[in-house]
Amino acid sequence: MSDRRRAVFLDRDGVLNDPALDPVDGRFESPLRADDVVLAEGAIEGCRMLHEAGFLLLVASNQPAAAKAKATREQLRDVHDRVVSLLAAGGVTIDDWRYCLHHPQATVPELRGDPCGCRKPAPGMLLELAQAHAVDLKASWMVGDSDADIGAGIAAGCRTALVAHPGSAHRRTGHPAPAALAPNLSPAAVLICS
Repeated sequence: MSDRRRAVFLDRDGVLNDPALDPVDGRFESPLRADDVVLAEGAIEGCRMLHEAGFLLLVASNQPAAAKAKATREQLRDVHDRVVSLLAAGGVTIDDWRYCLHHPQATVPELRGDPCGCRKPAPGMLLELAQAHAVDLKASWMVGDSDADIGAGIAAGCRTALVAHPGSAHRRTGHPAPAALAPNLSPAAVLICS
């Protein structure tokens, strides 16, 4: 019997919290201020269901706003802390978090990553989390709202579920194709647990 554990790797924005309107490009992207953080529909229920089913909850999220000079690292930390606080108020604790701050077109030179190995669709964050928590990748899932999330899950050897959040439709083409599709994390959790 294996000592390795099952995990669900979660993207943050579009899965745990709603994307926020970026005033510069007019698209819905990661929140840049703590006040802009709103939990996504189904996030609390989905996390609870996955936790009760014995899955580790591990977040792997691209966060390039500091690299693009749209936010400071302190602002990104405040957004993270707000997400953690809102989840905790709903009785949810995430087991671990990884963020990629890099971007290929970064205006902040030390955050230019081309490629960096951790920015999804690269599987670096998932592999790092899997090693840190003795995760069986073949028995695990990646749940995200973009092609990059699905690509990272496939590259890491996980099954994949796409949350079709309307605010992140511009980050989806359907390629690569996920194993499962759901409107939010709660029905995705039902599919994963069944």
